Amino acid sequence: MSEKAILILDGKTFELPVIEGTEHEKAIDVRNLRKATGYVTYDPGLANTAVCKSTITYVDGENGILRYRGIPIEELAEHSTFVETSFLLINGHLPTQRELNRFSVMLNDHSLVHEDMRHFFENFPRRAHPMGILSSMVNALRAFYPELPDEEDEINITFARLLSKVRTMAAMSYKISRGHKVVYPRHDLSYCANFLNMMFDSPVKPYVIDEDFVRALNIFWILHADHEQNCSTAAVRLVGSAKVNLYAAISAGICALWGPLHGGANQKVVEMLQEIYQNGGDPRPYLERAKKDSNYRLMGFGHRVYKSYDPRAKIMKEMAHKVIQKLEEPDPLLHIAVELEGLALEDEYFKEKNLYPNVDFYSGIVLRAMGIPLNMFTVMFAIGRLPGWISQWKEGREDPEDRLYRPRQIYVGERLRHYVPMRDRGI
Repeated sequence: MSEKAILILDGKTFELPVIEGTEHEKAIDVRNLRKATGYVTYDPGLANTAVCKSTITYVDGENGILRYRGIPIEELAEHSTFVETSFLLINGHLPTQRELNRFSVMLNDHSLVHEDMRHFFENFPRRAHPMGILSSMVNALRAFYPELPDEEDEINITFARLLSKVRTMAAMSYKISRGHKVVYPRHDLSYCANFLNMMFDSPVKPYVIDEDFVRALNIFWILHADHEQNCSTAAVRLVGSAKVNLYAAISAGICALWGPLHGGANQKVVEMLQEIYQNGGDPRPYLERAKKDSNYRLMGFGHRVYKSYDPRAKIMKEMAHKVIQKLEEPDPLLHIAVELEGLALEDEYFKEKNLYPNVDFYSGIVLRAMGIPLNMFTVMFAIGRLPGWISQWKEGREDPEDRLYRPRQIYVGERLRHYVPMRDRGI
């Protein structure tokens, strides 16, 4: 017999169905609550509300578990590539060699950006933030690439366009912002190697591809590829529920990711390290301040979901220490980061409150060590999250239970009052 939740309101008893997921997560189904009782639920931030059923990503914050399509993130980081992981998220299974080759060819074929789009890039103000530019340009892609007649081809090609062109647009925006010549993608380079080459190759100093950096970028993007119903993913699902085109939905996700409480956290980590460096380089006063001042927090420590160690942080930590060793000249900020990490991991206050370094702490270090400029950090996050956003949009589109998002509210404003003509309002 299926489990029920009993609700007693105004002397009446109501039965609410209980839904159980494959990992034994349970939810009370309140879809008919308002119709049956006249009540709605109140849940600011939706922290206790499941807005969909999903087969894409499983997160267990209490036990530090993250899986894509059932596969542990640790196994994907060790054995997979970002392109293969993207295929897994979007299609639901690991590709055969033939499928992976075809997918890679599609990404290569669609990696060039329409030359007319360069006019948009070149006319943004020089000080415009790359995330604002990226969200605008992704939305503009629909004008350059209208729908194809065959729906299945349209969807698959649109996926490939986004994954390949957003990477190219990100590198292009960086080059244009510096007044440098744009570097085009090369057919002989892998997805991640191509991005690094487009970012850093120069006619006066050809970029030498370092396989450790390529691997680090693969891992960075794999770890950020999806994280179930976070702020930006929920934004993609919400906008997608209106049946808008994928470009518009992804643009909404980029805007949500722009915020400092979500995608901007890795940038905040480096800004914190810069502040520590400018004030003498000793991280201990900042550690103590975080323990005493409830309004101050160390950026990159703790996580909204993970109450134990973030599994992505363990992987990124190893990669961070590896890329630091590759630097020809020591970076004082990275030295401070390593010292701060050691102090926090040994501090009883941080251990008791599960304030471990999270993925943003280590990813900021990795990006800086690779030479990625600070204002591009959130863009890097957005490129990595693309396959997750695409997968979530696709799942919502195919879900027969998916509905137009239309949350309720509790109105606390003025009760009925009438319009007062200007002459009667007094001074």
